[in-house]
Amino acid sequence: MRLLDNYIAGQWIPAGPNPTLLLNAVNGDPVAGADSSNIDMAQAFAYARSTGGEKLRRMTFQQRGLMLKALALHLMEQKEEFYKWSTHTGATRADAWIDVEGGIGTLFAYASMRKQLPDLPYLVDGDPALLSREGSFIGHHIGVPKRGVAVHINAYNFPIWGMLEKISVNLLAGVPAIVKPATLTSYVAHAMVKEIVASGILPEGALQLVCGSARDILDHVGFEDVVTFTGSAETGLKLKSHPRILAENVPFNLEADSLNSLVLGPDADVGSAEFDLFIKELRKELTIKCGQRCTAVRRAMVPSDRLEAVRDALRSQLERVPMGDPAVEGVRMGALAGMEQRGEVERAVSRLEEEAETLLAFDAPELMGANWDAGAFYAPRVLTHARPLEAVKVHEIEPFGPVSCVLPYDGIEDAIALTHMGKGSLCCSIVTADEAIAQQFVVEAATHHGRILVLNAACAKESTGHGSPMPQLVHGGPGRAGGGEEMGGLRGLNHYLQRTAIQGHPDMITAITQRHQPGASRPESPVHPFRLHFEDQEVGMTFTTHRHTVTEADIVNFANVSGDHFYAHVDETALEGTIFEGRVAHGYWVLSKAAGMFVEPHKGPVLLNYGLESCRFTKPVYPGMTIGVQLTVEEKVQQEKRGDDDVLKGIVKFKVDVTDETGETVAIATILTMVANRPVSA
Repeated sequence: MRLLDNYIAGQWIPAGPNPTLLLNAVNGDPVAGADSSNIDMAQAFAYARSTGGEKLRRMTFQQRGLMLKALALHLMEQKEEFYKWSTHTGATRADAWIDVEGGIGTLFAYASMRKQLPDLPYLVDGDPALLSREGSFIGHHIGVPKRGVAVHINAYNFPIWGMLEKISVNLLAGVPAIVKPATLTSYVAHAMVKEIVASGILPEGALQLVCGSARDILDHVGFEDVVTFTGSAETGLKLKSHPRILAENVPFNLEADSLNSLVLGPDADVGSAEFDLFIKELRKELTIKCGQRCTAVRRAMVPSDRLEAVRDALRSQLERVPMGDPAVEGVRMGALAGMEQRGEVERAVSRLEEEAETLLAFDAPELMGANWDAGAFYAPRVLTHARPLEAVKVHEIEPFGPVSCVLPYDGIEDAIALTHMGKGSLCCSIVTADEAIAQQFVVEAATHHGRILVLNAACAKESTGHGSPMPQLVHGGPGRAGGGEEMGGLRGLNHYLQRTAIQGHPDMITAITQRHQPGASRPESPVHPFRLHFEDQEVGMTFTTHRHTVTEADIVNFANVSGDHFYAHVDETALEGTIFEGRVAHGYWVLSKAAGMFVEPHKGPVLLNYGLESCRFTKPVYPGMTIGVQLTVEEKVQQEKRGDDDVLKGIVKFKVDVTDETGETVAIATILTMVANRPVSA
C-alpha cells in the first residue's frame, strides 16, 4: 500500500500518522493511504503567493502557453502509468481515457490559446474608449494576474481531468494553484502530480498538492485568491458560506451535481436514425464511468407513445454491456468508486421508488473477473413516472450512478417544462432532425442549462456526445448546478485576472498596452518597416507612402481582372437614387493599391502576409481623388520555432490607414505580417 505524501512549499511531506485507507473499487484491496494532518496550510499559501505567483506573473502568455504544451507532451508520454492507477477506481480503459487523455487534451487546448493572446504578462481587453472631444484622453481595460492562489477542491470521479481542466486556466493566466483532490481517488491525482513535479517544467510554487482532509484550507484565503469546488451541492453550499469566503469576498466557483436531461424529439419516430441515436446516447450515459459523471443523464424525456419502444430498445443495448473488473479484456462497465458510493446510490433509488416505478432492472448480472460481494458494482436501473409534471422526487433526487428516469411527455412544451423542473443543470440534449423544434427547444430551455447539445444524424459521427465538456466551451450551469463556469476558452482566464480600467493620454495607454491606440503618436520610421527585423519593429512606428491619383482606367482594369462588375463601379447611368455621386472605385482595389504602395518589394525580414484581421471602407473613392497610406506598427506577438529547420519569427500587426487628399480616411485595415527575428550569431 502506498502512503500518499503531500507536495507543499517545494517539498514532498510524508503522510500523517493516521491515514485514511483507500480501497480498490473492484476487489476491496488496500491501494493507498492519505493523511494531510502534518502539513502547514499557511506555509502552502505563502509559498504559492511569493514563489509560484511571482515567477508565473513574470512570464508572458506565450511563455505560459508553451509551458503548458511542454507539460502536455510530457504527460502524454507517461499516460500508461495513469491508466494503471485508474483501474483501482473501477474505471474501464474507455472511462479512464476521458480522465487521462481528456485531461491532457485540455492542457493542449489551453496551450494553443496562447496564439490569441498578446506577448505580454497581462491581457489587453477589448477596444479603447474615447473619453474626450479632442482625443487626448482615452480609456481601456487590462487584465492582470491576481496575486493570490487558485484553490481547487475536486471530485472523486475524474481525479486527473478535474485537476488539469482547472490548472490549465489558472497557469495560463499566471496564477499558482493548490489542488485538493477528493480523498477517495487521490492516489490517481497524486501519481500525476509526482510526474509533473519530476518533469521540472512548471516553476517552483506553481502547483502544490494536498492528499487527505482539506482541514483549514479555507481559513487562509484572501480576496486575491480564487476557490473552486466540484462535488455535491450540499457540500458546495457549506464551503461557499465559509466565514473567510464571505468576509474577503473571495470568488467561489461551484460546479455541483445536477439532474441533466436528454430529450427524444417528437419527430424522432421508432426506426429513425435519431431514435437510434437517442438509445445509444442514453446507454452510454448509464454505463460510462458507471454513471458517475456530473453531466450524466438523470432524466430522459420521450413522447408518450414511444415509452415502450424506448424501454425495449434500451434493454437490448444494456444486455450487451459486459460488467466486471476493468482489467479484464472485454469489460465495458466497471464499478462505482467505492462501497460508500454504492450505498448512496441504493438509498437514492429507494427514495425515488417511493413515487416512481421500475422500467428496467438488471439485478446482479454475471460479472467478468469480479464478484458482487467484494466490489462496488451496481447494475443499470431505469425508472419512470406516469405523470412526471406532477412528480417531485424525480426532479430533486440524483442517484450518482447508473440510474436514470425515463419520463413520458405529450408535446414539446411539456418536454421543455420537464427540463426546467430540475432547477438548473450542467447540460441538456435534444435528439431531433427538425430545425423548428430545435430552435424552439434551445431558446426556451437555455435559461436552465449551461450547455445544450442538438444531436441528429448529420453531426452524430463527430459529436462528442451529451456529457463531454470541451475546453473551448463553458462548463457549468445555473441554479442547482452551482451557477459557476469553468473553461470556456479564453473566457476562463477572467476568473484569475483582475480587470482594471486605465485612463490617460493615447501615448501613455499605448506604452502600457503595447498596442497602438487612436490618437497616439506615429513617429515616422527612417527605414521602411519591411526592412526591419521583428525586434526592431516598434509599436507606433509609421511609414508614409507616396500618393496616387485614381483614374477611371484603374477602376475598369480592376473590374476586368477581378470579375467584379457591380453596377456602382462600371455603370454610371445606374447611380440615380444611390449614395454614389459617380463611378466609384472598388473597395478591394483601394486595399490592393494601398498594398502596392506600402510593400517593399525586395527580399528582407518580412516572410509573408499572414492575413487581414479587420477591414472597413469608410468613404467612396472617385476618379480624380488622390490617396496615400500610413502604415503603422499596431502590435507585435513573438512566435516559437516549430522545428529545427524553422526560423525564429513573430507576427507584426500593421494598421493600414488609407486617406484622400483632404486627410480623411477612406479605408482602414489591420494586416498580419510574419517577420523574421535577427539571425543569431554563431
